[in-house]
Amino acid sequence: MKLWILRHGEAEGHAPSDAERNLTEHGRAEVLRSAAHLIGQPITAIIASPYVRAQQTAQLVREALGFEPQVRTVPWLTPEGNPLEVLQKLETDDTVLLVSHQPLVGSLISFLQHGHQRQPQPMYTASLAELEGDFPLAGLMSLVSVKNP
Repeated sequence: MKLWILRHGEAEGHAPSDAERNLTEHGRAEVLRSAAHLIGQPITAIIASPYVRAQQTAQLVREALGFEPQVRTVPWLTPEGNPLEVLQKLETDDTVLLVSHQPLVGSLISFLQHGHQRQPQPMYTASLAELEGDFPLAGLMSLVSVKNP
């Protein structure tokens, strides 16, 4: 299994709520630079947080890749999501792109690599992590790379 984890691009500093923050123009450009690394990858699903900036990020990637299926929106990829719940929800035979937020993405990467969350992986806006392993289980995946836009 290959798992791609993308943090959303740079977002506006203010909105009526955190969930409503839009990407900035800089954030859109960051996302497109990261999406270029996914060209030619056999992605079977794009799964995203319901927050506006993550939805916008996922749609930009979808369009850049010419990815036919719709983005799946799930409530378990929000900033305060639980890495264990994420692992329980993932299909094991897919090449999946998750679009989410800090602190979840850093904690999830650490959990997948080391089996704990004590040393979260630093992830900047629009950073893209690539992990590989037989199954999405705590401590059983290897971090192949992290690309920053």
